Amino acid sequence: MADSKKVREFSDDNFEEEVLKESKPVLVDFWAVWCAPCRMIAPVIEEIAETYGSKIKVGKINVDDNSKIPNQYGIRSIPTVILFKDGKVAEQVIGANAAEIKKIVEQNA
Repeated sequence: MADSKKVREFSDDNFEEEVLKESKPVLVDFWAVWCAPCRMIAPVIEEIAETYGSKIKVGKINVDDNSKIPNQYGIRSIPTVILFKDGKVAEQVIGANAAEIKKIVEQNA
């Protein structure tokens, strides 16, 4: 679960409304509770939500609880972080690469 109120919980049910129909860019962290690298980047995701929350929407989707959306976007490895713009994939980072995640946010926020 996300600790921050700024990091939203996305699901198969709310993904279209929360992510694809959102007018501003949306950063989505595909993760699972058992994934150590996911836990490593969680503070980075929180920090991005705190810093860029007015410019981009930030959220997480648990791949164990939601299979439709991860399958739809071909998520094979977690963490995978995808930045959506206008309902389409703009950028993608696979793995716990905090610097790369911050870079794509800075370029698109």
